[in-house]
Amino acid sequence: MADYKDHKVVRELADLTYTMWNMGWDEKNGGNISYILFDDEVKEIDIDENGRFYEMVSIPENMVGKYIVITASGSNFRLVRDDVESTVGVIRVEENGYTIVAGFANDNKPTSEIYMHLLSHGTRLKADPEHRVIVHNHATEISEMTFVHELDDTSFTRTLWSMITECIVVFPDGVGVLPWMVCGNEEIGLATAKKMETCRIVVWAHHGILASGSSLN
Repeated sequence: MADYKDHKVVRELADLTYTMWNMGWDEKNGGNISYILFDDEVKEIDIDENGRFYEMVSIPENMVGKYIVITASGSNFRLVRDDVESTVGVIRVEENGYTIVAGFANDNKPTSEIYMHLLSHGTRLKADPEHRVIVHNHATEISEMTFVHELDDTSFTRTLWSMITECIVVFPDGVGVLPWMVCGNEEIGLATAKKMETCRIVVWAHHGILASGSSLN
């Protein structure tokens, strides 16, 4: 077993944070990422089974027992690659919360959007057993679009499809759109997960975008 920070998934996740910052989509501590580890990937990491436990409610049943690599609350995406020990960690999902089993040095903990991540993971797994990743960033053009476009799933999707031909191939199931909501709580997590029952991408008005997939690539 190896230290978690040297694991391929963790390195890929850290590289992705830098790429999104470099694209201008994750200013300072904007954005968050999580990845559900396969069983064989968990076995490759030195896990502390008696780590720090945090209580939570509304844990999806199909997420209990899973191990997730996730970015820290307030992590600076420009610097994640250079400080993985503090800005990235591994959690084990419990029936009534989660346990930090690797990383998050200096008493750090997962992103404040953890409700959204767990609920959305649970929803997407029901639709796609190969699902593994949730990525949230503050894509500038999408945020700007929400100030001038009708916030309706169908019309928003059609506009995106009409802008670039390949869009209908990349997200044939369209996008879901939420009105502005306070972030970092269960309410926006539940609303996002509801949208993800029928699509892989959800736009948060005046805020950013959230996408799901089967890999970090």
